[in-house]
This record gives sequence, structure tokens and C-alpha cells, in this order.
Amino acid sequence: MERPDTSSLKSVDLSKLKSYLITTISRELEGKSVPAQQRREMVNSILQQAYQATKLQLPVGLRDQLFRDILDDIVGFGPLQPFLDDPEISEVMVNGPHQIYIERKGKLVRTQVMFEDDNAVLRVIDRIVSPLGRHIDRDNPTVDARLPDGSRVNAVIAPVAIDGPSITIRKFQKDKLTVDQLIAFGSLTPQMAEFIRACVVSRLNVIISGGTGSGKTTLLNVLSGFIPEEERIVTIEDAAELKLQQEHVVRLETKPADSSGHNEVPIRHLVRNALRMRPDRIVVGEVRGGEALDMLQAMNTGHDGSLTTLHANSPRDAISRLETMSLMSGMDLPLKVIRQQIASAVDLIVQQSRLRDGSRKVTAVTEVAGMEGDTVVMSDIFRFDQTGIGPDGAIIGELKPTGIRPMFIPRLEAAGFNLPATVFGANLGDMISSSRRR
Repeated sequence: MERPDTSSLKSVDLSKLKSYLITTISRELEGKSVPAQQRREMVNSILQQAYQATKLQLPVGLRDQLFRDILDDIVGFGPLQPFLDDPEISEVMVNGPHQIYIERKGKLVRTQVMFEDDNAVLRVIDRIVSPLGRHIDRDNPTVDARLPDGSRVNAVIAPVAIDGPSITIRKFQKDKLTVDQLIAFGSLTPQMAEFIRACVVSRLNVIISGGTGSGKTTLLNVLSGFIPEEERIVTIEDAAELKLQQEHVVRLETKPADSSGHNEVPIRHLVRNALRMRPDRIVVGEVRGGEALDMLQAMNTGHDGSLTTLHANSPRDAISRLETMSLMSGMDLPLKVIRQQIASAVDLIVQQSRLRDGSRKVTAVTEVAGMEGDTVVMSDIFRFDQTGIGPDGAIIGELKPTGIRPMFIPRLEAAGFNLPATVFGANLGDMISSSRRR
């Protein structure tokens, strides 16, 4: 390896030294395809040589920080890398080069970290999307992608982004959460967890509903862990985030249109294709359009035990969203027919919410009990009752059963689950039948 020319570095500041080293190392690595760890070792070796050649004597702390910054720029994601390495940070938001926010423990915080300019942000975006075969430019100024660890990324550039390129990264937990951890966090109770596990194993069709950032995908990951090991699972996602522990899993991911606007592979196409793949379970990361009707059809035609998520603020809103998305399929179906499809296909809605204090909880577990006239009948089996707000702003409330036993109990019993009456709050007394209708 040639020693870099450092004759011009005798009287330069650290910023120029850093820029010089990055340029030198990038040129050295250009066109070389090596594993990430080996690339990191190569960069570190070149850094040591270049630093010794400059004959600079920097304090150890400053030198190490300089090396880390350069490593992050060359083999990481620049100024964002420390945030991505921090397990306490759940989201990173770049609003142009000079404004970076993070979410830590449910709270948004503005950082002092900045990019040098718009081009520096664009380089990070390109580093994220290029390995996935995706592209972003002025003609296609938005892109969805993912990091190697599964973290979800959205990027927007000019002319759509007015104040500079924007990046939003929703980090994927490296350590997959377990149901026991959700119980410890207060996201659900042991009784709710046992009930939901029985529903998943018994092949009920379950929809996880919730707002943006409420933890739907995390909960979907936990629920998918209840699927028996011997079953064949097909997962369908826009950006692959699910980390299923089972062995027999086929993962499918959508493909955006190319630069000419052709060759797109949307979720709807993948749902239809999955039906030909002999799945025992179909898990759709999120339905947000006409694929909702295809998903309902699959649930109604022998593919029991399907799981999916959608955006909605309550179980009742989830039904309305399913109706709207089914109408987006282009099929000219009467609304009553769509509602009948929903009532027949969906067995359970699990509502996941992010509360005002930043905590995430399952706020309702609701049975879809059928049709009454033109209305889909729903019954809350469990729900979260908020009773106040603590002095520190924490939400005070209780997750508890409503006292109602779901109508699909015989299906659970046929699968070997004989849940005791106490799971449903039998000690609370019987609720009058009208409380079941909402």
C-alpha cells in the first residue's frame, strides 16, 4: 500500500486533515468489495499510516475521536452512526444538514450534531439505498429503505424537501423483545398475553392496529413467535423488518418501480403470489391499500391464522380503514359485502397505542363478533382504563378484562386451550349484553 502524500498537511486545521484523510481512504478503497469488518480494519490501518505521516501530535482523546469520525464517514453513516449504535435511541430524524433530532425513551431531543452541508446528507442517503438497488434523485425524490440491521429508513430530497434533505430512521431493536419483557414494561398483562397466544396458536386471524410509532411491528414480531415451529410462514413487507425465530420462513419484500416507472412489485402482487406458495401462515407487515381486500380473501379461503398490521386509532377505526382500503382495490363491491368479508375474516383486533407520556401499551383486545344488520359487531375482551396523570407526567391506568368471554372460545378449546374464567375477569361480575355492542 502506498504511503499517502502528506506534504500539504504541515499547517492545516483538523477539519482539512479530516477531509484529506477521508478523500485518501475513499480513493484507496474505491472499487474494492470486502466484508464490512475487513473494510473497517483496512480503514484503521490506513488511518494509522496517514496520521504518522503528518507528524502531528494530537492528544489521545482528540486523535481517537478523529479516527472514530473518519471511520463513521467511510464505513458507517457519518454523524448518525453514534445514534444508531446507542441502544437507548429509538428514532433518528434529520431535518436538513443542521438539525438532527433523536427519540430517547419516548421523548424527542434536539442534538448538537450537524452535517457539513446538503451533499453530506445526500452521501449518507446514497450509502443507505444503493446496496438495496433503490435510487433517489430529483425525478424520484422519496425512498423507503432499511439498514442492514432491519431499521426502517425514509428519505426525502429536493425539490420535495424544501429545507434540505430529510432522513427518518426508526431503529430496529437488535435484541428482539419477548412477551415477558412486554409484560414487565406494562404493555400488557400475563392474562392478555396468554389469551393472545391461545388465539395465534388456534389459527385465529389477528390484526394489530395502532398509530405511527405505537409499536405495531414490535408487537407483530412478538405475536409471530407464538406460531408453531412446524408451520410454513410467508412474510410480506415493504421493507423487511420482521425477525421471525422459526426456521421455515419465506421472506418477501416489495420492489419499487425503476427509473422508467416500470417493473414495480407491490404488496398486493406479493399477497396474491403467496397464496401459491403453500403457506400455513401469511404475515403481512402492514396493509395500506387495495391489498387489504386480497388479505381478507385469503383469510376467508382457508388461510387461517394470518397476521397483519394497519394504521388506526381504535378497533372501530380499524374496521373503517379496512373498508376504505378494500374500496381502493378497484373492485366495485357494495359496502355491505365488504363489511361481511371483514366480519367473516377477522377474529381479533389488538389495539397498540403510544400514550402521551411516550409509553406504549396494548389498549384494547377486541373480538369481531359478526354482523348485526349493516353493522360489524365488536366486543372488548380487555381494555386500558386511564384514571389520571401522575406528577411526573406518567399516564396512570389499568389494563383489565371486561368480563366478556369471546364467542370463539370453542375454537380455542378445540385447539387444547381451556382458559380459566378468571382470565376474562369473572370476578367482576357478568356484564349486561348491551355492553357487547358498540
